[in-house]
Amino acid sequence: MKSSLDNADQILKEAANAVNTAPDIHAIDIIKSTYLGKKGKLTDILRKLGGLSEEERPKVGQEINLIKEKIVNIINERSQILKLAEIEANLQQESIDVTLPSRGQAFGSNHPITKVQRMLEDFFIKMGFTVVEGPEVETEFYNFTALNIPEHHPARTAHDTFYFHDDTILRTQTSSLQIRSMEKMKPPLRIICPGKAFRRDNDATHAPMFHQLEMLMVDESVNFANLKWLISKFIESFFKEKIEYRFRPSYFPFTEPSAEVDVKWKVGDSWRWLELGGCGVVHPHVLETVGIDPKRFRGLAFGFGIDRLAMIYYGIDDIRLLFENDLEFLEQF
Repeated sequence: MKSSLDNADQILKEAANAVNTAPDIHAIDIIKSTYLGKKGKLTDILRKLGGLSEEERPKVGQEINLIKEKIVNIINERSQILKLAEIEANLQQESIDVTLPSRGQAFGSNHPITKVQRMLEDFFIKMGFTVVEGPEVETEFYNFTALNIPEHHPARTAHDTFYFHDDTILRTQTSSLQIRSMEKMKPPLRIICPGKAFRRDNDATHAPMFHQLEMLMVDESVNFANLKWLISKFIESFFKEKIEYRFRPSYFPFTEPSAEVDVKWKVGDSWRWLELGGCGVVHPHVLETVGIDPKRFRGLAFGFGIDRLAMIYYGIDDIRLLFENDLEFLEQF
């Protein structure tokens, strides 16, 4: 009995000395394994208790367990000290020198598309129009059927349109908001519908996600001449200088007659025509779909690409630059 306790006392002294001189947490882990692990020195003594008499065994076991508890306490205290020392050392290394000069502060700005969209909204609000917003995930009814677009039209194919399932798509035009608005509002009405649209297209003048501004006017005594005047005033106001533009006869299922509007666009040293969008008198079938009498009312509509207006306004020759989030490019605006 005495021999076992003497050995245990000696192990306690050795362990206490090793713990108190341990330089880091890793060393503490090694000491813990050496004395208290499965093959540790104190564990080895506990295994030999079976050779003692029934009277000696509980007394010696209790003494050795007390020694084990003392070693555990010593280890825990030393571990806490070493952890705090390690944290302090890391803080010293990571401390901030407040005497260093500041790095400066960069100021953000609105994206060119945001700037152009607000300019367009300001113009039409002053002309008595109301801004309308709506869902980007649409049904085929609002995006195609109600706009008089036939079932066989190529715009309905998965080659041109992003489909979720049979009847749900990413809207290909903000014209869908015109249908939603005419369902809720009674004529006369004047609205603009700015927002994102999505098509499977990607090159220097097309993007799979782009921004449109749709205009709709429904009244009793409006005609194509009124539409042409409004678009002309808009172009003159937006560019604030003389810019060459033209109306080309075109075809859209939802307007009749229809036209496309082009403006002269400088690319490098040369000029070319760039299509801004389409326009026309709303087709009678579209008005009938939303319960408006086409014999009494007429609708005027156009849809312009906000991104293309931004390209012309700021002299950008590739639409993809507007979406690549290059800070050096965006800081110019």
